[in-house]
Amino acid sequence: MITHFADFRLQTVSLEGVKQFYNGRLGLPVVSESDGEIRFRLTDLTTLTFAEAYEPVAPAHFAFEVPWSAFSEAVDYLRKEADVPLLRWPDGHEIDEFDESGPGINVYFRDGDGHVLELIAHRGVREDVLPPSGPLKVMYLREVGFPVDDVLEFREWMSRTFGMKLAKVYDDFTFAIGGTAHAIVVSKQRRWIPIGMLSLPPRMSVTFGVSGRDALARIRGSLDGERILSESEDELTIRRGGYPIRFAATDVPADLGARLNLP
Repeated sequence: MITHFADFRLQTVSLEGVKQFYNGRLGLPVVSESDGEIRFRLTDLTTLTFAEAYEPVAPAHFAFEVPWSAFSEAVDYLRKEADVPLLRWPDGHEIDEFDESGPGINVYFRDGDGHVLELIAHRGVREDVLPPSGPLKVMYLREVGFPVDDVLEFREWMSRTFGMKLAKVYDDFTFAIGGTAHAIVVSKQRRWIPIGMLSLPPRMSVTFGVSGRDALARIRGSLDGERILSESEDELTIRRGGYPIRFAATDVPADLGARLNLP
């Protein structure tokens, strides 16, 4: 049912700082801008939204999937054109390679509010399905971190209610996957790599894209006791684990993940 992250909304203490970083450095186009909010176009399917808040900002973690063939180019852009420092692991390396569900590679960096961003690429993901966007060559927003008190309860709820697949199932960390959207269900006691940052619950709102109104109706029918914040024929917003979670009917095909050959 869930196909992708359609929007990711965070708080900031500086709209101008956000604009200078995401537009000026990362090259994301501005979709809309007001006195209290700015929205950027990450890809054809996804936006990033920042709302100004007069309170401390708890850093979030999120990751952009880029083509395997363009990873080095994207990292070079970060270093040379955007002049963005990469985060280092405790042993000093910046680019990390892994081979869990297939060969992969990633780097981490931070924005002005301390949010930890990640560029990640997987060798097996097809590069001819979603066009890469911007100078970072982003195909889609892959990961968003959900720090929670009870990882088991939250991941089982996502799996049971929305049909999300579970991967890397540990007591303090699990992926709940719907299409290209990987929700990282993580314990508040677990630290974010590579710098050991505390997993504080960020003030965020996530919009999951779903494959049409029928899929949205199935989600609505599967809810059991969740607090509904708003709803219409094309959208539904609930609250769970302290997070507003929105579902929006789109025309993105339900088999997007299969078309991309996701690991």
